[in-house]
Amino acid sequence: MNAAPHAWTCPGPASPGCASGIPEGVEALILDFDGTVADTTPGHERALRAALRPHGVDLDPHWYRRHVGLSIHDLVAALPGGERLPHEEIIQRSRAHLLSHVRTITPFGCVLGLLRAARRARLPCAVASGASRLLVGPGLRALGLEREFATVVTREDVPHGKPAPDLYLAAAHRLGVPRGACLAVDDAPEGVASARAAGMRVLTVVDGHLAPTGAQGTDAVVGDTAGAEARRSADTAS
Repeated sequence: MNAAPHAWTCPGPASPGCASGIPEGVEALILDFDGTVADTTPGHERALRAALRPHGVDLDPHWYRRHVGLSIHDLVAALPGGERLPHEEIIQRSRAHLLSHVRTITPFGCVLGLLRAARRARLPCAVASGASRLLVGPGLRALGLEREFATVVTREDVPHGKPAPDLYLAAAHRLGVPRGACLAVDDAPEGVASARAAGMRVLTVVDGHLAPTGAQGTDAVVGDTAGAEARRSADTAS
């Protein structure tokens, strides 16, 4: 029998990083899923490590954390020696591992507090995730959040993943809200770069709490080439 969706509580406005309201001028909220809405990063790392193990590859945790915002396809392609690996087999193994544990994922209370504040203010909300719909959909259902979002944009829906702005631009377009009036929240450097290139106001997530972008070197990890490519994509989409 399936477990019930996880209950959540936001620690409240007195706790650092917990929002009590929506900033002035914001007309929509767009959230990344993995590592932002849900604390899934350790599980994704374990799943990829397990999928790589039969091929004699030991996933470097420091390397993984530097690339955590990439889609699974881009992660496998970027792995040192990744060109010699059977990409689709590894991806399928990793996804199967994640789906078998989807009911164990937990949400970040502070991020969900911001989501609830947006919903109380009757603002449209969206997910913009670099992951596959095969994983994001079950994750939202496991948390009981599938009805909270007007639209969910995943990697299959756009030509380019993060740090290109495509995912966030597509979410804003579907919501019918100007990109400059959207507040984006993303935990990964590539995701922050994506939202910034889309012309949005951006918050990040540090240790489960909301923080201004740039906290703990968030922006410095993204290289100039990725940022330039993202800006060009945003200009083209404008």
